[in-house]
Amino acid sequence: METVYFAGGCLWGVQAFIKTLPGVTFTEAGRANGTSDTLEGEYDGYAECVKTVFDPTVITIKELMGYFFEIIDPYSLNKQGQDVGEKYRTGVYSEKQEHLNEARAFLLERNDYDRIVVEVLPLTNYVRSAEEHQDRLAKFPNDYCHIPKAMLSKYK
Repeated sequence: METVYFAGGCLWGVQAFIKTLPGVTFTEAGRANGTSDTLEGEYDGYAECVKTVFDPTVITIKELMGYFFEIIDPYSLNKQGQDVGEKYRTGVYSEKQEHLNEARAFLLERNDYDRIVVEVLPLTNYVRSAEEHQDRLAKFPNDYCHIPKAMLSKYK
């Protein structure tokens, strides 16, 4: 199993979507690449993200990126849907350089590469979100989500 972190705006919908993908064995709502060890108070540079554990014999980073691009606006800086601010930026983070190389290769293959604002960076810090944010849309399906509801069950 391998782990990568996807930031795509509000983490509730991102987690609900990623859980449906083939080869994904575990997800967790959290925050990536901030400057503190806690989520108390301000976000301190964190991006809302979903820790994604996957089986690389079933799904690749390139395939995960393709799915991820179905639910984000890769040209929108610090904004997805109605969520605005640095914490809602889009990004892919990993502790494995191979993952980052594959994610960058995916971006470079696109005709619109020069317009894409998705970060691809090493994971420098990760903090798990509070329990109330874990699998939020499964518990409260009518909560706000910038991802169309049909996408949240597309790959189940």
